[in-house]
Amino acid sequence: MSCDSLRKRLEARLEPVESWSPERKARRSDYDLNPELERPERSLRPAAVLIPIIMHADGPMVLMTRRSDSLASHTGQIAFPGGRLDPGETAGQAALREAFEEVALDPAVVELIGLGDPYETGTGFLVTPVVGWLTAPPLVKPSPDEVAEVFEAPWDFLMDPANHRRDYYDPESGPRRWFWAMPYRERYIWGVTAGILRDLFHRLYGDEAAPLAAAAEDAA
Repeated sequence: MSCDSLRKRLEARLEPVESWSPERKARRSDYDLNPELERPERSLRPAAVLIPIIMHADGPMVLMTRRSDSLASHTGQIAFPGGRLDPGETAGQAALREAFEEVALDPAVVELIGLGDPYETGTGFLVTPVVGWLTAPPLVKPSPDEVAEVFEAPWDFLMDPANHRRDYYDPESGPRRWFWAMPYRERYIWGVTAGILRDLFHRLYGDEAAPLAAAAEDAA
């Protein structure tokens, strides 16, 4: 997809950044593929992630991170820059702040153009995906306490349902847990990150891609 047509599609199908409210409810979750799991009654902790789409001559790319192996949770997982909202912050403000703290991404080079659907994680967070637009590759530097690696993945790869698959793991107790995965080269994109990307695919491409998406699900 060309950068111009992608920009227009994002602006038309995402919610405006200014529409964010702490009252927004989850539309997607880790429970979507696991309906047999009991969904606890709880207050979700607000969080946001930045999905930076970077323009390149050969097509748009998405900036992603691999979390540090020294973190207390989710070590080594592929993620977007992001984290909890500080008191008084909007999702857009938190996404930019976290991206600066994690990879030194200058907020001045990021244009926020829309919000994805709020996503409930199994760990009790309500994550708002914030899509950012960058006209050129940025200078970044990972914070060693949080990020082991920064890399880019092609937008067209991430939005191709042929690359979306359902994987699972068997916990020591309880039923099998299913999740979305999008393996890219030697990196394994899965869990919340893949779930957010999968939802973004549906929001942007909708019915026109339904036959392809259904075929990918049948093959998963």
